[in-house]
Amino acid sequence: MDPLSTRPTVRPLVALVAVLVGLIVVACSSGGASPSVVAPSPSVGASAAIASTSPAKSATAPASASPSATPTKLTVGLGYIPNVQFAQFYLADQAGYYRDAGLDVTFQNGNDPELITLAAAGQVDVAIADGTSVIPAVSHGIPVRYLATIYAKFPNVVFAKASSGIKTAADLKGKTIGTPGKYGSGWIMLQALLSSAGLTPADTKISLYPDYGQLVGVEQDKVDAATGFSNNEPIQLARTGVPPVVLTVDDIVPLQGNGLIAGTKTLETKKDAIAAFIAATLRAMDDITADPQKGLDAAITVVPEIANDKDAQMAVLQATIDGWHDSLTATQGLGAIDRDGWAKSIDFIAGLPGGLVPNPVTVDGIVDASLLPVR
Repeated sequence: MDPLSTRPTVRPLVALVAVLVGLIVVACSSGGASPSVVAPSPSVGASAAIASTSPAKSATAPASASPSATPTKLTVGLGYIPNVQFAQFYLADQAGYYRDAGLDVTFQNGNDPELITLAAAGQVDVAIADGTSVIPAVSHGIPVRYLATIYAKFPNVVFAKASSGIKTAADLKGKTIGTPGKYGSGWIMLQALLSSAGLTPADTKISLYPDYGQLVGVEQDKVDAATGFSNNEPIQLARTGVPPVVLTVDDIVPLQGNGLIAGTKTLETKKDAIAAFIAATLRAMDDITADPQKGLDAAITVVPEIANDKDAQMAVLQATIDGWHDSLTATQGLGAIDRDGWAKSIDFIAGLPGGLVPNPVTVDGIVDASLLPVR
């Protein structure tokens, strides 16, 4: 179903959302990356773009529901189109984790602003949304809460050919950078990355790729570097035999990546069910971390064409798994919320030009970690 066809009609919310969407239109999948259609030819270089992962502590499995109990229906908004990046949701569904938790889950795909809007109005019960979108949303009065982290590492990156000589953010000065537009998580990330070297976008040449063709721009040397996603463009570039260099923002500004959100009204009526959904999803993430093949197989069941190039899709999945893990998840388990990181992210985005955060927001006003399973 097209998410637009279920857009809520509550006028006060629509007025707020109209402002929100104008400010934070996100041109990517809310699952953390744009569609990953990777080049078919294998390359050893692809492995260089993927960091090794280590299993986190397993989430406590949700208690099984009584066989006679009526399952709680949950509509879950995932990003853009079905693909391997959502393997944990597919596995949790196919393995019966949701069913055993007393849930009847339906997936619905859409982009980030739409899903935030639908979650706020209760049109979807749970959704994936980027932290850099949730902060402006809450500042504009959109009633959602961020409940669990999916991408512990911020997935947006700047990538270039290793032969470009670009090694640090400082090397971007005077360079031409391709990006879909001056908005969204990629643009926020680029500003953070440049600011670490005392630069702004004005110190570079920005080339817009509204059709998301910045990878081709890098391949054809039309731009020196481009914004993208850790589990997409660098992998595609590497698979053509061209080693990539990837600049990340995590050690500069801890921007908060994609996670699970819900509307505040929904939390009042379905809090236990959503907590069970989170625990079941994290359990599947632990399973896939331990055995990525389980995730690939689950994704193929939903999107059979993924099987046409299993090596490429496994490379995307491995990079996705790496994005789930960081030093915090190593000690607190997958899904852990970095409150200090949220505070720094709020401060940074509030200080950007353009009025993304017109009203003060706090970590407590955005994050609710009470639904995470006990570790």
